Amino acid sequence: MIPSVNNAGSRTFGLLKYLYDSGQYEDHTDPHLVASFDGMAPDPGRDPNATLEDLQQLLDQPVMALPKHARPAKHVWHTSVRATAGDRILSDEEWGEIARRIVAATGIDPGDGQPGCRWAAVRHADDHIHIVATLVCEDGSRPDDFRSGKRAQAECRLIEKELGLHQVAPGDGTAAQRPTSAERHKAERQGRERTAREELRETVRRAVSGARSDEEFFDRLAAAGLLIRKRAAPSGDLLGYKVALPDDLNKDGEPVFYPGARLAPDLSLPRIRERWSGGTGTDPSPRQEDTVRTGPGAPASARRGTASAAWQAMLIVEHGDDAVAAAHIAAAGEVLDALAKTSAAHTRRELRDAATAFERASRSHVRAVRGHDRALRQAARDLVHAGPALGRGEDGATTAMAIDMLFFLITAAAHWHARKGHAQQAEATAQAAGHLRTAYQAAAAQPLGVLYQRGRRLSRPVLQRQTVLLREALPGLAEQILAEPGWYALAATIAEAEAAGHDPAALLSAAVGRRELDTAESVSDVLVWRMRRTADLPADASPLSESGTAGVQSATRRTAPQTSAPGRRRSGEETSGKTR
Repeated sequence: MIPSVNNAGSRTFGLLKYLYDSGQYEDHTDPHLVASFDGMAPDPGRDPNATLEDLQQLLDQPVMALPKHARPAKHVWHTSVRATAGDRILSDEEWGEIARRIVAATGIDPGDGQPGCRWAAVRHADDHIHIVATLVCEDGSRPDDFRSGKRAQAECRLIEKELGLHQVAPGDGTAAQRPTSAERHKAERQGRERTAREELRETVRRAVSGARSDEEFFDRLAAAGLLIRKRAAPSGDLLGYKVALPDDLNKDGEPVFYPGARLAPDLSLPRIRERWSGGTGTDPSPRQEDTVRTGPGAPASARRGTASAAWQAMLIVEHGDDAVAAAHIAAAGEVLDALAKTSAAHTRRELRDAATAFERASRSHVRAVRGHDRALRQAARDLVHAGPALGRGEDGATTAMAIDMLFFLITAAAHWHARKGHAQQAEATAQAAGHLRTAYQAAAAQPLGVLYQRGRRLSRPVLQRQTVLLREALPGLAEQILAEPGWYALAATIAEAEAAGHDPAALLSAAVGRRELDTAESVSDVLVWRMRRTADLPADASPLSESGTAGVQSATRRTAPQTSAPGRRRSGEETSGKTR
């Protein structure tokens, strides 16, 4: 259950008109009161003799009773209280009780003989109510509504438990500001899927990914089509910025600008500058620029680099200093944004949703110490400069490899947030991980399918020896891997690694030893990508010719240890029978 306390307003009638308007807004159906300060307020929605003016005058009466000079200019308090998607539909009586508890908790109408404000709760949809109050008590005093938003949140956590509703993770003040009701309805009128605030937040986040200077950041914003206003000191030093969508206009026909800090706490200019320069506005490390690749092969190379950077970052998040871990988690968000921006169509939506979900997990009260996260930020930069990737060939296969590694990095971030008690961030990482799983399945289907077929074509003696090798190298996981469909893809990878002169037992041990695999849906899939990355094998598993297959088998026969015991039978066909 999510309460959203808005800034105080000045027009009670205008707000009531919006709440009771069922003609202009599709989700406003059957608007009516579910509760009020005295239980007897006129209801323009259900009483044909009641008008909006009647309700407005009743609520405003304590305000109007004050001398004109003593009336507060902003006297209208307004909050919405919305059930979480998936919650049952509450009755009017339940919503009425929720309204009474919210106004008591926030100090609007505390009860117990204390002076309170006049208020009314309007329901015009199944999943939420709006509470309107006027900020003058019956005795002419002002209510104690300090930090009413946090007090409403705390009361909603209690209500959720008592009513058996979805329990929203408590916040810590680091979340981005939610769109207001007015912004949401404006987006609906304009036919937008998201509000202007949300679109701007995502665009600015993507512009930050891998940027190295103020100039590059603002160039990216302009290239994305945003309107930009910069704020400078008398000395000419840049202090901040605002952005707007060209077609998001106010009633006067002027663009609606949002400062970066109003989009998200870490999108103010000073916080952005911390990522690349410690606040000076430029990256002092030109060598980073020199490593950016463009042209053919660049997307695949960037994805390989992303997989390696994610692997190293995962170990730091698990075992490193908190401030450094926080920096790597924030930089992981940049990588997700960059990967989503440059991904192929069949993975783009899930990667974008993963990046959007993870945005909440990239901030906490643990202040990130930037600089140690250069490898991840460089990976984000390489992804952006390499350009869009194809969904096939080496591009597609390295995309699957990168997503696989990022999944484990995001899982490590979830564990880190859980240890710190960051409930909302831990929940956000879980949501991001779910989207990454789906994106991985789409990206990996083709290359793993080809590897699977290649593994099935390996001779029975080769599969026998690899089965023995797997049991000796990974005795605790071997039977699980042999039961997975992905075993044949792993067998093909082992054969290629042997042909390339690597020790497959050492590669397998290294791939497993550096990270637990409890969160993997398919251990064999994970080992395929870790071995191919470590051994520098092509990620694109394009079908081998017959001569190529024979070459792999020949190399395998030359290098595989002869460890099968006499009389011990474990044929390739027996293995395949186990996985069917």
